[in-house]
Amino acid sequence: MIRREVVGRYQGSAAGVLWSFLNPLFMLVVYAFVFSVVFKARWNVTGDESRTQFALVLFSGLIVHSFASECLMRAPRLVIDNANYVKRVVFPLEILPIVTAGSALFHAAVSYAVLLAGLLFFNGDLPVTAALLPLVLAPLCIGLLGLMWFFASLGVFARDIQQLIGMAMTALLFLTPIFFPATALPEDFRVWMYLNPLTLFVEQSRDVLVWGKVPAWAPLLLAYVAAIVLARLGYAWFQRTRKGFADVL
Repeated sequence: MIRREVVGRYQGSAAGVLWSFLNPLFMLVVYAFVFSVVFKARWNVTGDESRTQFALVLFSGLIVHSFASECLMRAPRLVIDNANYVKRVVFPLEILPIVTAGSALFHAAVSYAVLLAGLLFFNGDLPVTAALLPLVLAPLCIGLLGLMWFFASLGVFARDIQQLIGMAMTALLFLTPIFFPATALPEDFRVWMYLNPLTLFVEQSRDVLVWGKVPAWAPLLLAYVAAIVLARLGYAWFQRTRKGFADVL
């Protein structure tokens, strides 16, 4: 089902699956131009930083947000768009979020391949810590899966939830240290940014991929615990409410 989801998205197009990395590459060029050329933004204002380096740092944060956004934006309509599985077929509905998350993870992996190629081309090598990226992103995947179970169920009963999630993800794009470092904020506001769960994964993935630093183990361990709890709660909510899907649909 994940393979069908990935291939079906580009079925009939001339470029096919090639669009899976042409899209993020195009957005990378647009964002890099706007922020580094128009607004003249720099990640390290005291150092000698090229526009290419800024673009790579920017891209590493965008991938995390895009992955989370694709998962959460599609979650509220998963059951609605597969109503035939609810009404006519004995089907394990709980795998629908897994299929969507797997498809989103494929596109994120393609984007990371582009990023790694860029780092290798422009920097000449890759940091050894890049191998730790799956370990950093694992709690994000687990936590998103829990939220997807919750929103997939909630979307059946409250159709407006998709619009609210869209607004929230747009806000998180600019409330997460993607276009600027967290240290650029005054300390009074910085604490609120660290309450944003995406901040941890954006900064940790950037550390292991771009800066060559090992992840901060204590926050990462806490993220694993929180993600597992969230996944269990989301799954329990989905299983408890699924009995009412057929009546609503």
